[in-house]
Amino acid sequence: MASALDISISSVERSRLPDMDMNNIPFGHYFTDHMLEVDYQDGKWQKPLIRPYQPLLMDPSTAALHYGQAIFEGIKAYKDGEGNPFIFRPHDNYRRFNISAERMCMPQVPEDLFIEGMRKLVGMDSAWIPQKDDFSLYIRPFMFSTDTYIGVKPSDTYKFMILLSPTGPYYAAPMRIYVEEFYVRAVPGGVGYVKTAGNYGAAMHATAEAKNQGYDQVLWTDATHHKYVQEIGTMNVFFIIGNRAITPDLNSGTILTGVTRDSVITMLDDEGIMVEERPISIEEIAHAYKAGTLKEVFGTGTAATVAPIKELRYKELIMEFKVEDWHYCPTIKSKLMAIRDGSAPDIHDWMFKV
Repeated sequence: MASALDISISSVERSRLPDMDMNNIPFGHYFTDHMLEVDYQDGKWQKPLIRPYQPLLMDPSTAALHYGQAIFEGIKAYKDGEGNPFIFRPHDNYRRFNISAERMCMPQVPEDLFIEGMRKLVGMDSAWIPQKDDFSLYIRPFMFSTDTYIGVKPSDTYKFMILLSPTGPYYAAPMRIYVEEFYVRAVPGGVGYVKTAGNYGAAMHATAEAKNQGYDQVLWTDATHHKYVQEIGTMNVFFIIGNRAITPDLNSGTILTGVTRDSVITMLDDEGIMVEERPISIEEIAHAYKAGTLKEVFGTGTAATVAPIKELRYKELIMEFKVEDWHYCPTIKSKLMAIRDGSAPDIHDWMFKV
């Protein structure tokens, strides 16, 4: 395999950055000047290249379009107060990426290709990293099958790429969430624990129905009984009940192992707040709300960071919250952002210098 340090580089003649309004950059709409691309052929990764961002030429029979072998990750880069670029916990995303690859019968991506290729790409386009609260450079590594014939089998060829996208907040305001009790996101033995494209495609219909009712996302429940909460469409979820933080455990294999989730658990522990990772039923949550002990509900994810939930609907019960009075969610979000922008010490070594 070619070393990821041996990268063929083709730079743009003129950056598009001066044409951008960096105060108005909705999530996922704009991309930086360059992208990383490398093919897997003949059982090995070829020489990677960084070239100007541009469309791909694809055969209509490309396997990923027909059989869904496609995985991805979401990572973010920030700048500290001195303008130095850092990537947040990329090695954790690298490990999760290869867990997804294994489940989807795809080749493992070597660490130097993933990490050093990302470092080089972010370094080239570091001017695109916004220095503004809740803004960041979103990093999208992804891989898809590229065999060009129709036939149900794992592909022999693949393409791995990394795109960069400057972005503002994913959710600009506290969210309204609908508890889903009919549609299913994932089942034990399935692919719920990996970031494969089909998980998100299958969730779109239920999410669209929720949005038609005025909600931002759905909170999925287990596939068997629709009793235990799982995760929100774009986030893991936390409940502050009494003086404890509770989040669904990962033992079922139906919930994504969130990097931000893990970071929040660590930070809650740093604050001396007891965290329980366990099955939690929607009935327990409803009971806590009626008893007045459900204090906060918030989501965590790379895109969403730490996102407050102002309304949670379960059947006819509408649970409403005064997010402006909360303590845990804003405290954790503020401290996480302070680590990311360098204004607080990185005691857990989460920030990877570019």
